[in-house]
Amino acid sequence: MTEPRFLTIAEVAGILVVNESTVRGLIKRGDLRAFQIGGRGIWRIGRDDLEAYITDAYRRTAERIAAGEFPD
Repeated sequence: MTEPRFLTIAEVAGILVVNESTVRGLIKRGDLRAFQIGGRGIWRIGRDDLEAYITDAYRRTAERIAAGEFPD
């Protein structure tokens, strides 16, 4: 069985091990691409968009480490 193309906010929160409000904040700030279905607050996040967010988070973290923002 193939995995679904789109994830719910709850599923993304589980994958990232954060709460749903954190995922909603990422969406609101534009850090994580998502789309709303209808007008009832039903949101979906594409698996590719989640992977792009994670890849970008690794890149930003590496830049911060290189800049010395994380002391030893």
